[in-house]
Amino acid sequence: MTDIGRWMDGLQERAAEVLPEDVYAYFRRGTGRGMSVAEATSAWDQFRFRARLLRDVSTCDASTTVLGTPVRTPVLVAPSTLQRKAHPDGEAATARGVAAAGSLLAVTSNTAVPFADLVPSGAPWWVQVYVARDPVLTIETLERALAAGARAVVLTADTPPVNGSRGQRGTQVDDFIGPEDLYGNVTGIPSPEAAERAPDLTLDVIGWLRERARGLPIVVKGVLRGDDARELVAAGASGLIVSNHGGRQLDGLVPTAWALPEVVDAVAGTGAEVYADGGLRRGTHILAALALGARAVFIGRPVLWALTVRGAAGVTRLIDDLTDELVEAMSLTGTPSVLELTRDLLWAAPRPPLD
Repeated sequence: MTDIGRWMDGLQERAAEVLPEDVYAYFRRGTGRGMSVAEATSAWDQFRFRARLLRDVSTCDASTTVLGTPVRTPVLVAPSTLQRKAHPDGEAATARGVAAAGSLLAVTSNTAVPFADLVPSGAPWWVQVYVARDPVLTIETLERALAAGARAVVLTADTPPVNGSRGQRGTQVDDFIGPEDLYGNVTGIPSPEAAERAPDLTLDVIGWLRERARGLPIVVKGVLRGDDARELVAAGASGLIVSNHGGRQLDGLVPTAWALPEVVDAVAGTGAEVYADGGLRRGTHILAALALGARAVFIGRPVLWALTVRGAAGVTRLIDDLTDELVEAMSLTGTPSVLELTRDLLWAAPRPPLD
């Protein structure tokens, strides 16, 4: 067995010792009473496996492709803001860690790091965008991302210009966040309102983004329903991320572990790829997500803790350890390749209540 559990389980506490209190609170908090944050990992813990016997697992291969990009692991890095608060190099350090692990990262448009700083790492990456009230800001962000080699555009669709109530779980007003922390890829913000998220988006925004991104694939993040999934793919989305925004928007949203099968089934046969994030902390969680039909998974908060504690090397170790644990679980369930994972690996018992 690997020591991933001991290392990962201590990461958050070790990061808390290093980070300023307000930054740590911002990274860890959820919305409302924190139900969605608390349920995320518990939902993945409920899965049980039906191991296959007498299969050749002398080698187990975790490599795959995501939208045509080869990766050595299906463990990808989710977009998270304020990474320079965790490490002076921010996403540039994360990208170096991702490259060493043979993975891929999504980079938020709300970053202080110029996209050009990602290029030396050689890591494949996608740009995450919010469509601003002033579309010129979004267009400039896309142009800079294209110039720096972004391979896809991730539209976060579950954040209308309303922030979920933060309840008692974090700072109410984030006075420590300034424009210099968020807008490293635009030349100027004409007004605070111009940078707010547009309130009037429809399915047509997928085509608008694809046109301005010169045909790059569009991946929509925040999908929890099968009917939404079908409409998004019909409108031109090449990928979907099943996500409840890390429990940071509406408290009580369905855990991604529960929503994933419906979304996968809704777009079966379309060629669209489905990914999942939210609460994945073990190789067995990743095994379950892939067996349910996810092409890959995205890891969020643990990357911030790893980046804080050990910089790029911490990000590499996090991805490597999760991948090692996934491969171990594959071996123990008789699965030599992630491409052979199917839903019949999971025990189809009634869903138990969350703890």
